[in-house]
Amino acid sequence: MSRLTITLSEARYRALKEASVKRDKTIGQLIDESLEFYGIKSREDARELVRRARGRSNLDENLAAAVADESVRAVRGKR
Repeated sequence: MSRLTITLSEARYRALKEASVKRDKTIGQLIDESLEFYGIKSREDARELVRRARGRSNLDENLAAAVADESVRAVRGKR
């Protein structure tokens, strides 16, 4: 697992720390959940998404990738 250093305002850090305590989760877990919520996936996860989409449809690889890309953008709230 990789480590990451970020800089937050004191107020943001306190809010994040309080949220982690209230939810009985680590700050890292909260950040990971937030990334998942925004559809941020590794290439491996994205490829798996495309593979599953292709398996459930008659789409060719390019069209399946386009559908997956559109879905990720929708989750992220873009376009």
